[in-house]
Amino acid sequence: MGIQLLGGRILAPYFGSSVHVWGSIITVFMLALSIGYLLGGRLSLHNPSLKRFGIIFVLAGATLLPLIYFTTDILDWVFINIEDSRYGSLVASTILFLIPTIILGMISPYSIRLLVTHQDKSGQIAGLLYFVSTMGSALGTLLTSFYLVLWFEVNQILFSLCGLLVVLGAIAWGYQQFFLRKSPEVMVHG
Repeated sequence: MGIQLLGGRILAPYFGSSVHVWGSIITVFMLALSIGYLLGGRLSLHNPSLKRFGIIFVLAGATLLPLIYFTTDILDWVFINIEDSRYGSLVASTILFLIPTIILGMISPYSIRLLVTHQDKSGQIAGLLYFVSTMGSALGTLLTSFYLVLWFEVNQILFSLCGLLVVLGAIAWGYQQFFLRKSPEVMVHG
């Protein structure tokens, strides 16, 4: 949600902050998350591990980096080539946010697969994960909109998010590598 809010700030100088700009941002995020949920669920079927889980986090962080370095060039190009701000904001949102959000969407279903140790608990685990995820989104929204955008520039916030995702991925990978190396059956459930 923090990235989605930043998306509004990123697009505003070019396309404004009207309802159709926000509609474009929300549509791209919802579409990307749904694709990410599907891909994450499929990926979790084949040898799930904390190492792969960590790789998802690192990829998510890496795919946010172009937002820092190429946003102005991309937005200039879209703004020049698409006159209608409705479609311009939709194209810009798609180019900037689709891939990172797909990868971020993969985290939830993969998390469920790693956390479910018994079929009878799958609903409870999924409910708990959705609770934590939604609460995290609410807190991220408030933190970003009430404080971070007032204290930091958009690129500083994006760098921090990239760094956090890479660190979390490294922790998952390192935990798998150094603590679960001797018991492969724990990798699926651990």
